[in-house]
Amino acid sequence: MGRDNAPKERQRQQLERKQTRRAGYDRILIVSEGTKTEPLYFGEIRTAYRLHSANVQVRPSEQGTAPLRVVQYAQALFKNGDKNKAIPPRAFEHVYVVFDRDDHESYFNALKLAESLDGTLRNDAKQTVVFKAIASVPAFELWLLLHFEDVQAPLHRDEVLRRLKQYMPDYEKGARNVFAKTRESLPLATQRAARLGERFSAYTAPEPYTAIGDLVTLLTTLRT
Repeated sequence: MGRDNAPKERQRQQLERKQTRRAGYDRILIVSEGTKTEPLYFGEIRTAYRLHSANVQVRPSEQGTAPLRVVQYAQALFKNGDKNKAIPPRAFEHVYVVFDRDDHESYFNALKLAESLDGTLRNDAKQTVVFKAIASVPAFELWLLLHFEDVQAPLHRDEVLRRLKQYMPDYEKGARNVFAKTRESLPLATQRAARLGERFSAYTAPEPYTAIGDLVTLLTTLRT
């Protein structure tokens, strides 16, 4: 008969938790509406800044792309974990849910659900958890366009993409090395996004807005 590997698996998970806590910076779960573009982008940041994959998990939603479903999936993934993905239950200090305004009917309900979860969940260390919606109006690509243009007026997502391609002709959904290609202008994009945030919010659509800069700033300063 084969040997029972359950004790070894439990030891491995316990060791991983201890190593994560000794890393000295918070554990972050990022769940995105997009299945390629956003996971690749944040994964590139994780690699560029040498963030431990146990500390920064980036996962696409597995319950559809409607914003409300994305938030619900993030909530369930945080609470229950996923053994197949080596994610223990409640193993994060921060949960960020990334989605677009686009034409989603559940967009505003998703914002409200995320707000209701912020500070009400507790992790495996009995700490309250930051739970934030990282919304973009109209879409994630606005954040990329801000590296090249100071957008101040509403744009349809098709127009955002058209303008972005003037600077990044090979850009497509799921493109790789997007962070590397825009990194030099990151401070400028962050400033422009912050100025939009002073005028507008995730609720003032169709006015241009993106909170991606806030999450990028957190990730790039996580180890400092």
